[in-house]
Amino acid sequence: MLGGQTPILVLREGTRREKGKGAQFNNIAAAKAVADAVRSTLGPRGMDKMLVDSMGDVVITNDGVTILKEIDIEHPAAKMLVEVAKTQDEECGDGTTTAVILAGELLKKSEDMIEQNIHPTIIAGGYRMAADKARTILDRVAQKVSIKDEKTLHNIATTAMISKSASAHRNLLADVAVNAVTSIATEAKKGEYYVDDDDIQVIKKQGGSVTDTEMIKGIIVDKEAVHPGMPKTVKRAKIALIDSALEVKKTEVDAKIEITDPSQLQAFLAEEESMLKGMVQTIKKSGANVLFCQKGIDDLAQHYLAKEGIYAVRRVKKSDMEKLSKATGGTILTKLDELAKKDLGSAATVHEKKIGDDEMTFVTGCKNPKAVSILIRGGTEHVVDELERSLEDAVSVVAGAIEDGRMITGGGSTATEIALGLREYAASVGGREQIAIDAFADAMEVIPRTLAENAGLDPIDILIDLRKAHKRGKKHAGINLFTGGLMDMKREHVLEPYRVGRQAIESATDAAVMVLRIDDVIASKGEGPMPPGGGPPGMGEEEY
Repeated sequence: MLGGQTPILVLREGTRREKGKGAQFNNIAAAKAVADAVRSTLGPRGMDKMLVDSMGDVVITNDGVTILKEIDIEHPAAKMLVEVAKTQDEECGDGTTTAVILAGELLKKSEDMIEQNIHPTIIAGGYRMAADKARTILDRVAQKVSIKDEKTLHNIATTAMISKSASAHRNLLADVAVNAVTSIATEAKKGEYYVDDDDIQVIKKQGGSVTDTEMIKGIIVDKEAVHPGMPKTVKRAKIALIDSALEVKKTEVDAKIEITDPSQLQAFLAEEESMLKGMVQTIKKSGANVLFCQKGIDDLAQHYLAKEGIYAVRRVKKSDMEKLSKATGGTILTKLDELAKKDLGSAATVHEKKIGDDEMTFVTGCKNPKAVSILIRGGTEHVVDELERSLEDAVSVVAGAIEDGRMITGGGSTATEIALGLREYAASVGGREQIAIDAFADAMEVIPRTLAENAGLDPIDILIDLRKAHKRGKKHAGINLFTGGLMDMKREHVLEPYRVGRQAIESATDAAVMVLRIDDVIASKGEGPMPPGGGPPGMGEEEY
């Protein structure tokens, strides 16, 4: 305000604004709070969270991304850390908690540097340099893994599940995950594979025991046979996949048929019956003894199919039809008239089975299926849901390891090796960026430190021992969280896919840099919430 002039209102009244260090510290505090929320879930000794939503639905999980998705987060800077977890989950399927904790720690370290008047842009530049160097170190310590090395893939899957409540059954679930992924992996070019997770169908049914969970070399369709007279089991199945209705076609426009004579009515009905009979004969002629139809099947057609001993299912989901095609080798046809022997898929058995309260159709014993099913069983709904999350993680890490052909060791060993390499690199960098690179190295050590804390070990002693071991060249030395000592993680089979480590570093750095560069938060009235504590009084107006 100049010389008693009236203040000029630039922002609408009620708008709150925070500038400079106040805005930065508030954003950092919010991000740290999110990281702290999932921190206690990291590692084999991590604990679970029970989340209750506004409807009273309960989710019990150890999965970082599930926790952050279920929590109703309002703070705009905190939401960025949720995005980190989502990206990590989509790209790798595992390491979500690691990525969030790392982002939180990078911001915590930057807070100290901002207080020492190091400009946020300098910190961001140093963090970017450190992330590039970390990737180089990661490339150096990564080891090769191939699709044929099933034992190593099994160990990668068990490492992903060891922190989950499903860890007691991790060997069974790891076998299921490895068998499923190796079945559907497609060789793009020599030695390079591509895995589409969508080709693995996961069906979960409450009841039974976790040990009843199994992989089926085929597909489970959540439907029953359309007619009680149909066979319950078909051996050496020849499967027709039809994407058109087995019904008499109705006209597109409103039409009226006038019948003046009972014999005309009889002829009309007979013609309708003969058309349906013809459809069933086309299926029979092709040699098919099982029919999956994406649309409806007329009651009369059902009767004729049952008389011919053909097992038929109607209104099958499009996604299930595509999986059936990949599993059985059959072709999905839109025109029934074109059905021929070459279009049929094959399976050893198609049978109806009751799982829980539902009748389901199992298509099993497919020769070389490019789509498979996993049936998950468990005592309660919460157990089954957490098993599904664990299996999804296991499937993703095995797929990632096969696609990249590389793996790294866990137990805090790779993080410690990166921290060691970064400290050496920082010394060779001139300018203030080296302070940020040193801070990045310290932040990397949050992973072994948190693992130790969650296991009830002394984090300071563990870190000192880890640094000492890595300086002596033991690059795979990590923490054995059950005995409290250091061990060679490669020998202990604690393995992770290369992309989990790489993506965690990249997404955590991106989020930290983005939050750091914000020096002004303007929150409109009634729109987004302000950071905790709001701003100083009189923030609704700008004075000139």
